Amino acid sequence: QVQLVESGGGLVQPGDSLRLPCAASGKTSNDYYIGWFRQAPGKEREGVSSISLSDGSTYYADSVKGRFTISRDIAKNTVYLQMNSLKLEDTAVYYCAAGAPPPWEPLSDREYDYWGQGTQVTVSS
Repeated sequence: QVQLVESGGGLVQPGDSLRLPCAASGKTSNDYYIGWFRQAPGKEREGVSSISLSDGSTYYADSVKGRFTISRDIAKNTVYLQMNSLKLEDTAVYYCAAGAPPPWEPLSDREYDYWGQGTQVTVSS
């Protein structure tokens, strides 16, 4: 079992930054990825970014490339999503998840087995 706890959400203005930590506990496999997903009201959940726990490879959705950065602190068992230049359309509940997706689908949510409770990010002027 893997437990995931997200934090760091909040209300910000367009152009601001936020950092979302995802603290993991329990038994994680080296094959695992930690992914960040988001779901806006009335929309399907979408993959935002993921990182491989084995080699640190990172993946991003086109909508966030160049603005978001995913990183990991192995000692703290924590993965971070640094979000810069936030836009109104980034408003959503953000979830982190752990799983073993195939390398060609690192942002496919159906391949992730463990999920956090989510944290709300609201970008508003």
